Amino acid sequence: MDKEVAETIKFVKQTLKTAEAGHDWFHVERVYKTALNINKTAAADAAVVSFAALLHDIADSKFHGGDEKLGPEVAKVFLTSIEVSPKIIDHVVKIIQHMSFKNSFDTTPFSSKEMDVVQDADRLDAIGAIGIARAFTYGGFKNRLLYNPDIPPELNHTKDSYKNTTAPTINHFYEKLLLLKDGMKTEAGKVLATERHQFMLNFLDQFYKEWEGN
Repeated sequence: MDKEVAETIKFVKQTLKTAEAGHDWFHVERVYKTALNINKTAAADAAVVSFAALLHDIADSKFHGGDEKLGPEVAKVFLTSIEVSPKIIDHVVKIIQHMSFKNSFDTTPFSSKEMDVVQDADRLDAIGAIGIARAFTYGGFKNRLLYNPDIPPELNHTKDSYKNTTAPTINHFYEKLLLLKDGMKTEAGKVLATERHQFMLNFLDQFYKEWEGN
């Protein structure tokens, strides 16, 4: 599968060359590398993990009018074009359809060891130092406030309310980022998440201190 993976990398780099910085090729590359690292002990199907990690954000619905069908379809068409087996394609498409955080508000009818690996890798990139950087990058992209103490976090989001939120970026820590550590599925993911989670807590302590002028 080395040839097909190389072709996929080339395709993703080209497709995401103008993407928002938190969801660009470098994000995908980090998720891919982390997924391979996690899979050293998770022992899931390496081909499925590789293709799903590389294609998971090929057409993120956030940047395509909320269309959740486009990403899986683009992935399917591309993998078919490079003659990946239908069984692998079907598995990859299911992972892309079900792995995002917003889908955790619904009952997910699909799970697999491979999805656990890729989902943990993607969520690890949403926390820690890079997760903080990505959160504020996206907040700036959407012209959101950094913080407003008069707007509390929404702790009872539905899928639709989460997708349509315009809240300050700091709220995102409480509505998603600080929740991810306890949702890790793999042992390696749990270990990596613990350190990154603590880094975010330290950051928030410092943020509030500086906010008050201290």
